[in-house]
Amino acid sequence: MRITLGQLVSRTSAAVAVFAAVCLVPLAHAQNPETMMPEQSEAKGKQILHELINGLGGPGYLEVRESECSGRRALFGHSGDLTGYIDFDDFRHYPDKARIEYIAKRHNTLLLSLVGLDGLDFTHGGMVITLYNGDLGWSYDRSGINELPAPAVTDFQEAMKRNVDSLLRFRLNEPGLTIRFGGSDTVDLKQVQWVELDDSEGRKYRLAVDHSTHLLVRAVVSTEDPENQQINDDSTIYTNYHLKDSVWTPMQVTREHNGRRTAQFFYDNCRYNPSFPQDLFSKDSLKTRGAELVSKKK
Repeated sequence: MRITLGQLVSRTSAAVAVFAAVCLVPLAHAQNPETMMPEQSEAKGKQILHELINGLGGPGYLEVRESECSGRRALFGHSGDLTGYIDFDDFRHYPDKARIEYIAKRHNTLLLSLVGLDGLDFTHGGMVITLYNGDLGWSYDRSGINELPAPAVTDFQEAMKRNVDSLLRFRLNEPGLTIRFGGSDTVDLKQVQWVELDDSEGRKYRLAVDHSTHLLVRAVVSTEDPENQQINDDSTIYTNYHLKDSVWTPMQVTREHNGRRTAQFFYDNCRYNPSFPQDLFSKDSLKTRGAELVSKKK
């Protein structure tokens, strides 16, 4: 019986397909988080984290202790509608010091909800500074320097525990932290691998890592809300990466709470380990520093 060229191609293609399917079954099975042994899942999760850290800059990323970023923050109303923008400078000394300076050129009533404080004098534009140093905090505005209320400081401390940079740089060896592989997926039109982490205080972290670039695409932190008897999901979306000093930095960051957009940051520039003055995060520096920056912005 003679076999035509078309039949030969068809049979060859079918054989290749069968061979590929047989060969790929063990691979797909091995990558299914539901069928992996716990130690295999942990090893896979740690591998993804290792690739993520290397993708962000490796030792150059891990060795960051200070950062200074500037840009604009989009403001959203309670309905999620965009209402405007505000300029900011963000100074960090990891793991527990932050100084955020907000600058508005005109009347802006939304800054109070943005900062999470009441009573700040920002009614005619100008500058407001919030400063956190461990379990202490202060604000600076036209009225002078004031201590931040305890809930504001507690919220900052909680935000730092949810911060992915703090997680990757300081907490991966923390007692009680568990790591596992979360499977493959498509997120924001990118092929990603999920890695999941649980800490000893009940927070669940899910990190979507780009399969090809090993950069962070999305982070989701889930926490229990006993008062409302629900689980809250706080998501952060990272885009537009650029190399700044030794770190691949997302120049656009979007935050969502239970699926509703709450904040969006557009960074103009970031630099790392700039060697801040020792008093930058001290209470006494606030008024002087605020006056200098107001003068500079004129």
